[in-house]
Amino acid sequence: MARTRKPVVEVRRSQRRRRTVSAYRDGERVVVLIPDRFSRAEETEWVERMLARLAAREERIQRTDDELLARARRLTNRYLPDHATRVVPASVRWVTNQNGRAWFDQAGNFSTSAAHMVERFTLIDADTIHYQVTIDDPTVYTRAWTMAFALKRNKQPGFRLLEEACHEGERNAQPLIDLGYRIFPGIPGRAAK
Repeated sequence: MARTRKPVVEVRRSQRRRRTVSAYRDGERVVVLIPDRFSRAEETEWVERMLARLAAREERIQRTDDELLARARRLTNRYLPDHATRVVPASVRWVTNQNGRAWFDQAGNFSTSAAHMVERFTLIDADTIHYQVTIDDPTVYTRAWTMAFALKRNKQPGFRLLEEACHEGERNAQPLIDLGYRIFPGIPGRAAK
């Protein structure tokens, strides 16, 4: 059995970090961010833990689109049994073109490759999902922060959920307004057109 080569690990200590530990891959090496107060034994323990977490995450990411579709069907059967025959996605696929420059909202909050995010989707009832994400990115924010909102099913007759594409840099907002988009209140009306 071939043994997997252990990656080069760079440990970065931070006096600003109190409890959190995070890790990310930077090319061929792994960067582990830890509090400065950790002992060498704690450092060793956390490096091993974070390497295991990264390996598990990368293993999950390497699943196929068919496996993802099968999981979506299992979850539909489990959590929405009354809708299992009606809620069948046409296609499900992994997205790999995401980068650390994505905005979380129209206020421009963003993250870096050091970000650690925990998303939670809680089914409240057949028509409501509570979405919550906690973002911890010590290179951008002074402390972790959370945003949450409800995702409600639209029950209007004939409603179709359309794909939403990003529209930053859009100079002519009128077509978007005609589709039902609203101008973000922080942008003066004339500047958005």
